[in-house]
Amino acid sequence: MMDTLIQWLIDWGYPGLFLSAFLAGSLIPFSSEIVLLTLVKLGLDPVICLALATAGNTLGGMSCYMMGWAGRTDWIERYLHIKEERVVKMQQFLQGRGAMMAFFAFLPFVGGVLAVALGFMRSNVPITTCSMLVGKLLRYILLLWVMKEALQTVTGI
Repeated sequence: MMDTLIQWLIDWGYPGLFLSAFLAGSLIPFSSEIVLLTLVKLGLDPVICLALATAGNTLGGMSCYMMGWAGRTDWIERYLHIKEERVVKMQQFLQGRGAMMAFFAFLPFVGGVLAVALGFMRSNVPITTCSMLVGKLLRYILLLWVMKEALQTVTGI
């Protein structure tokens, strides 16, 4: 099932990349990195791919933030599968650290909880969005750089 979804997103090209990044940043535990790397390897423009993956993943993360902002723990548990206790622990951790912590929303397992907790705390939206965008952008840049270096090492080009 997951392989079929990944192939479908790859077949869709740029829109598929944006959608995969949005899903990975929000509701579904999904790897947009596979779609990104495959599309770049197939020859799509890496700068456009980087921009679309970053935008989609940031919007996905901000959808988690907005669920926290709404304060509906029933939605968070149902759609994000995050228990209220995890959100409370994350809020305690974030106390005094502010919206700049959204930079770490790219981290697996804690990124969604972090975004939800920042929403509950009503952190500054522009700072949260910018911090999240920078973190996600740097992660994708690092991923593409590592792929480029690995390909150069393997091919000797």
